Amino acid sequence: IMSNLAATRLAQERKNWRKDHPHGFVAKPDVDKKTGEANLMKWQCTIPGKQNTSWEGGEFPVSMEFSKDYPSKPPRVMLPKGFFHPNVYPTGLICLSILNEEKGWKPSISVKQILVGVQDLLDNPNNSDPANQEAYQTLKSSKVKYQERVIAEVRQYKAVGGDDDVIVM
Repeated sequence: IMSNLAATRLAQERKNWRKDHPHGFVAKPDVDKKTGEANLMKWQCTIPGKQNTSWEGGEFPVSMEFSKDYPSKPPRVMLPKGFFHPNVYPTGLICLSILNEEKGWKPSISVKQILVGVQDLLDNPNNSDPANQEAYQTLKSSKVKYQERVIAEVRQYKAVGGDDDVIVM
């Protein structure tokens, strides 16, 4: 059960998003398969890799879970389990200051700001706050090996509609 504040705010976020969101981004509440109702407490999102970065061409699935304490508490924002990035825990949880209640979270931060923040983080890892030792060590020891892993990650989440992914039925 969500609080009125969380429900009101998330309904407003959804409305704002529909009116204005960055190109290539997707953010929408989960839909209950039985009732067809939107669950505003859980959103499925897609973040495109930023142009002119190694992440370009990828479309990364992100889930957001809001608690009844939202917006006074940040949502849990996750990439897929095992995502290769210095600031993503092996569970997929994203380590970003604006998502941390003790660090940079403010109730005024919007869904759009969160998703753009995650997109920025992909190409600008915060090495002072590593969440994934393997990715962090790879980045520190070999930029070339790190880039190879990023490219593999992008391949795994390649934007649909790439010429080499045409499926004929």
